Amino acid sequence: MLLQLLLKMVVKKGSLTLIDANGKTTTFGNGEGETVIVRTHDGKVGREIALNPYLKLGEAYMDGRLTVDPPHTVYNLIDILTSSLGNDYAGPLFRMQARLRRLKRRIDQHNPVGKAQKNVAHHYDLDGGIYDLFLDADKQYSCAYFAHPDMTLEEAQLAKKRHIAAKLKIEPGMRVLDIGCGWGGMALTLAEECGADVVGVTLSKEQHAVATKRARERGLEDRVDIRLQDYRELDEQFDRIVSVGMFEHVGVGHYAEYFNAVRNLLTDDGVALIHTIGRLDPPGATNAWIAKYIFPGGYIPALSEMSAAVENAGIFMTDIEILRLHYAETLREWRRRFMAHWDEAKRIYDERFCRMWEFYLVGSETSFRNEGMVNFQMQISKKIDALPMTRDYMLEDEHRLGTPRTMERLAGD
Repeated sequence: MLLQLLLKMVVKKGSLTLIDANGKTTTFGNGEGETVIVRTHDGKVGREIALNPYLKLGEAYMDGRLTVDPPHTVYNLIDILTSSLGNDYAGPLFRMQARLRRLKRRIDQHNPVGKAQKNVAHHYDLDGGIYDLFLDADKQYSCAYFAHPDMTLEEAQLAKKRHIAAKLKIEPGMRVLDIGCGWGGMALTLAEECGADVVGVTLSKEQHAVATKRARERGLEDRVDIRLQDYRELDEQFDRIVSVGMFEHVGVGHYAEYFNAVRNLLTDDGVALIHTIGRLDPPGATNAWIAKYIFPGGYIPALSEMSAAVENAGIFMTDIEILRLHYAETLREWRRRFMAHWDEAKRIYDERFCRMWEFYLVGSETSFRNEGMVNFQMQISKKIDALPMTRDYMLEDEHRLGTPRTMERLAGD
């Protein structure tokens, strides 16, 4: 009965029917839309989920102890739950648990040199074939930029890189540091399209090997230097710094360390662009299931946390953009591609991994649609006059670089 009581309290939108292991059927919600049917398959799972839903719901789905009847999927279940709750919690008990998790988050997110690499390896050193199943060919594993709603994922990821490049105002020959360079796509683009000399650092052995190979294959070894190194170990200066999708792994206790490093690594007239997932609500704690299975040591920052750390580092925020729903659209396409390649993923790992990854993509997408998650792009400089006074230069550079659809339309004109 505990799970039924919880769902009665939580589900306010849509129509959700629960069939428990004894065959008892209970329906929740306001009756709108198609009914989503969920089944629990043993007598304990309902109580486990009711007492710890933020961890046990995902685990029950991974283990096949909770299923969703076709034609609906776990996406429809999580969409009903998150659209009903928004950024609130399932009740006072879970609100209190969240406060306790927030109190211990500096322990959970303690990411010194060494431990940070282990946390990164947990997610990014998976068999590389998994990422090939759902990412674009450039292996961009961060929010795309849908400058036009009918863009393909490939076009939107290229537009993202050019959107960021335009904000950095990169001139040929500038030294650029890419913190958390992933598989090297941003570094290669900045070298090829902007004429930059790029140093990319990553803690993932898998990413380092792939990015190094890509630079060599494109004849860019002399302009793109990919290093298996922690950014905190660098002792150089750069005209520009870019960091895309890495700040989520820093941990709140290391924000001062991060922005102090950015300050020290920039030349006096240097500029940095930090692209990160962010929360629109106040500071919180990482979801328990995500912390255990997907991103150990990770945390999504509130803007207030980032801005305070920048201020304390003695550097300037010179531009902030909030990207709404771009990541939701990115994740929808990743989920579509992953589901289409389920059997290949199962051959690489197993069925439980596939359900885990599906739940991860579903939970992430619905958090951007229903729970106030967005992307921040924060531009930082050491000098107040390092860049032009208006944003016109960004538009001009983006026009020069050209988003894919912009180039097509210009050619048509």
